[in-house]
Amino acid sequence: MEKIVSLAKRRGFVYPSSEIYGGFAAVYDLGPYGVELANALKQAWWKYMVQMREDIVGLDSAIFMHPKIWEASGHVGGFSDPLSECRSCHTRVRVDHLLEEIGIAADEKMSEAEINELFQSNKKKIKCPKCKAQDFTKAKKFNLLVKSNLGSFTEDWTADPVYLRGETCQGIYVNYKNVLDSTRVKIPFGMAQTGKAFRNEITARQFIFRTREFEQMEMQYFTHPDKEMEEYEKLKEYRWKFYLDLGMKAENLRWHKHENLVFYAKEAYDIEYNFPFGFKELEGIHARGNYDLSQHAKFSGTALDYLDPVTGEKYIPHIIESSVGVGRMFLAFLTEAYTEESLDGGETRIVLKLPKSLAPVKAAVFPLLKNKPELVAKAKEVFESLVPHWMCEFDDNGNIGKRYRRQDEIGTPFCITIDFDTLENDTVTIRDRDTLTQERVAIGELTTFIQKKLGA
Repeated sequence: MEKIVSLAKRRGFVYPSSEIYGGFAAVYDLGPYGVELANALKQAWWKYMVQMREDIVGLDSAIFMHPKIWEASGHVGGFSDPLSECRSCHTRVRVDHLLEEIGIAADEKMSEAEINELFQSNKKKIKCPKCKAQDFTKAKKFNLLVKSNLGSFTEDWTADPVYLRGETCQGIYVNYKNVLDSTRVKIPFGMAQTGKAFRNEITARQFIFRTREFEQMEMQYFTHPDKEMEEYEKLKEYRWKFYLDLGMKAENLRWHKHENLVFYAKEAYDIEYNFPFGFKELEGIHARGNYDLSQHAKFSGTALDYLDPVTGEKYIPHIIESSVGVGRMFLAFLTEAYTEESLDGGETRIVLKLPKSLAPVKAAVFPLLKNKPELVAKAKEVFESLVPHWMCEFDDNGNIGKRYRRQDEIGTPFCITIDFDTLENDTVTIRDRDTLTQERVAIGELTTFIQKKLGA
């Protein structure tokens, strides 16, 4: 994990937020290459979930929503984590995480008293993650919603707060009727969106795996009650295939079934990935019943029934969902791609073997020597011919070997060198990141060559 974190900062993927001020816990900024990788992941997800699906449409709902939405969803009353404090070093810890580390699952539906009973009965096995002491305060549940004073001009704005959204799906639920009334969709259909969400995580940890500000990619699929589980199985299969199609190894993925379901859910599975700290949730796929639309109909007073235009049947649609965080998918693909290879002569190279479609930079263009104006000019010409098609880099700093290593570490599939032969015959040397093979390609055929290699 330390190697991935180090590479992420050194090569401009992820920075600690507000670092010059000492940082800001569990919040991160994406650097130049991180932005490109995150955008590529979101584009791949969007293509799979919206562009290639006739039955799914897109949405972009607001981060701020009416406070009653969070009452209806249950977040105001029940969206909380159990917190305790080490009496020795005063580190705050998630009690459910401490129990999980000794093999005990703490259900989110448990009351404070039930959590404390479980906590106390296992206290001899539990140690503070910081100082290893075994003396903790009683667990207390804290709500995870982040409050705001948007639109409030009173001194005590916390009395009637507005919230930053804790998840993106509520925006889909409250726009269900709008989409139904303004487009040609019919049940079954889905709505997908990507967007920021915020949670006041007590002990955010494991780099970008669990953060307080994050981006979600969610799809909510509305279906007839009798078809819910049939559609659910289809969605599970479709989402599993997404990761394999993007090049993830099947042995690094597994299913985890939730045993303790919330009262309204029929079934819940996670796709888990083998992160550096073990198999953990990558994506959740859940059968939610009609709870969400029923709650919003009740709290808003707006009827959210669906009238089947063919059969005349009227019902509240049931919902199945797919939800994945951009940060978790980002970390999973960094983990999958990070490779250390031994080369001839005992040298080791670090290379990110990202799927070519996800690579932040698709091609890097090098003049063999930076002090030869004719080579630099030709290299610029080649570079400018490629940038309309892909994100590319021009690099004339250092020897060719060092330039190769820089591009290997950010996952660039192709490095193109302009040398003296280029000036004679208009061909360039193109090096493949994974095989290290080099080919001479005519400049006029370079775009087609790269398109074919990228599968585009």
